[in-house]
Amino acid sequence: MRRHALVSNVTARVGALISLALATLLVARVGGPTAVGVYALLRVLPGIVGLVFSSGLPGAAPFFLARPEEPDGRLRGTLVGLAVTTGIAGTLVWGASSPLIGRVFFEDLPVAVVALAGLTVLTQLLFATSKACLQGLDDMPGTNWAILLEEFIFLPGYLLLYGCGLDANLAIVIGLLIADAVPTAISCVRLARRSFFEALRRPTMSLARTVCAFGARGQVGNLLSLLNFRLDFVLLGALTGPGVVGSYAIASKFAELLRLPSLSLFWVLYPRFAKDRGAEAVARARWFLPRAGLLTLCGALPLAALAEFVIPELYGTAFQPAVVPAQILLLGLSLEGISGVIMAFLYGQGRPGLNSLVTGGGLIVTIVLDLLLIPRYGATGAAWASTAAYLSTACMLVISFRLVSTGRGRRRRREPMVVEAAGPVE
Repeated sequence: MRRHALVSNVTARVGALISLALATLLVARVGGPTAVGVYALLRVLPGIVGLVFSSGLPGAAPFFLARPEEPDGRLRGTLVGLAVTTGIAGTLVWGASSPLIGRVFFEDLPVAVVALAGLTVLTQLLFATSKACLQGLDDMPGTNWAILLEEFIFLPGYLLLYGCGLDANLAIVIGLLIADAVPTAISCVRLARRSFFEALRRPTMSLARTVCAFGARGQVGNLLSLLNFRLDFVLLGALTGPGVVGSYAIASKFAELLRLPSLSLFWVLYPRFAKDRGAEAVARARWFLPRAGLLTLCGALPLAALAEFVIPELYGTAFQPAVVPAQILLLGLSLEGISGVIMAFLYGQGRPGLNSLVTGGGLIVTIVLDLLLIPRYGATGAAWASTAAYLSTACMLVISFRLVSTGRGRRRRREPMVVEAAGPVE
């Protein structure tokens, strides 16, 4: 693996987190914890809807594009068609459900603003798919720019909109739309330069089923993983209101600094594992596992100490309750380096379903403990529930890797391919 690719991706994610922190700080100063809660929920809920309707398309695209076989116009046309049609479908369903969504999560927002936020289902899905296609084509610089710009663009957009007199919540919605649209356009330009759209052929149902079948196996894990990291936001919003969510969002974002190496390892290693065969992939994973685990484990302690000073200094004394949840979450994320490597291995070796099974076990822990702890302990209870889920998931992933790498859990690897006339073969 090229070390430069990993370092560059971590750098892009650091820049994105800095941009996100500045944007969250601005929203917090303008609207307080409630506005931060709205911002956090609008970054989570539309993404979940897009994942469900697209059957995990962003997770499947890199696998197919990174295969040694040269993808043809039908594959690329199918990926584009799936992204557009499923994104539109998700947006329409959000719009029709906006009165209910508003009552449950956004009681202070007009229904029209909630409905407008449904457009982010489409824009988030288009952005995620274009970024995933760049990943599959091994355009890591392109993916790095996309990661950075998604967070960076929101800040000037929100400032301009709010400065022009727009309502703070409406400015958040439109700012998020702009933050999706700009990097999507840039990603499409880079795809065009790599001849992605040349000889783009009509999508085929047989190939769409193949992509969706793989995506669905992984999408279950993606959705469950997203729920593992964001279900506490949703339940806190429903049980305690946006104010508590806003404080908890700060705690979560601070703790998730520890996820940067894990996310970069997954992003860079996934297409690499898709090209590897058998023993080569296992050897690569074994080399990375102890190093990745040590990196995040050693990073947890200094971040926990810094939380006591950084959070109240940056966001104000109103966010002091975020300190303890942040420290608890750092404990849970201390094994994320190991999780990132194993998840990339399972995806790249055509085993997204196993990853989904493991993530489902972690989600069960999250749901049970969230329901037990949030009503009584609020944000602190949510943090302990998430920590237990993260550590359980990491342990189950280690067991799964051991079974697969030693052959006890290995089945014949599925090889989805594009054939000349008959569609996909297994």
